[in-house]
Amino acid sequence: MTSNSLVVLLGCAAASLSPSLLLAHDGPPFPIVSDRRAGAYTISIWTDPDTTDDGAAGGQFWIVLATGEGTVPAGTYATVTATPLAQPGEPRSARTALSGNASSQYVGLVLDHEGRYAVQVTIDGPLGRAAIDSEVTATYDLRPAPFVIVLSIVPFVLVGLLWTKLLMRRRKAAAKSSLRTAPQQPSSQEHS
Repeated sequence: MTSNSLVVLLGCAAASLSPSLLLAHDGPPFPIVSDRRAGAYTISIWTDPDTTDDGAAGGQFWIVLATGEGTVPAGTYATVTATPLAQPGEPRSARTALSGNASSQYVGLVLDHEGRYAVQVTIDGPLGRAAIDSEVTATYDLRPAPFVIVLSIVPFVLVGLLWTKLLMRRRKAAAKSSLRTAPQQPSSQEHS
């Protein structure tokens, strides 16, 4: 293996082990905050941070809210705000009313590009105000990240390069061999 091939292979291995790439998501919702106490509330946030190009609310957040009283009083609202961190962009917010059993309150946001977002969930209600901060990495649903495409192609490129090198060696060896073992043809002057 040449030193260039080794560098490419080690670079691909390092990219696949990068912790920032492990934050990407494609699958079912997962928790970004679990049972964090803030004010009079215990808050959990689940998310499925898919991005969309069509303006649909692909960034999905579920807020699980508990109080010491067991139920959430009427007049309680949750606001989810997602602010892009990786590139400039306006914060996106959505607000929903919470009441009764708040174990499955849903908020959808338009996340219009991939990357990291700061997420803040603010609860306002008769029991007071509380805020929780977290981060999430939004990805397009069903489309692999560019590094995955490159990582998938690298083995095929390496095999192609090795195969081409082998064919070139065989061609050179066959050419040298045919020059050494070629029978000498009698010239036309010898037969006359």
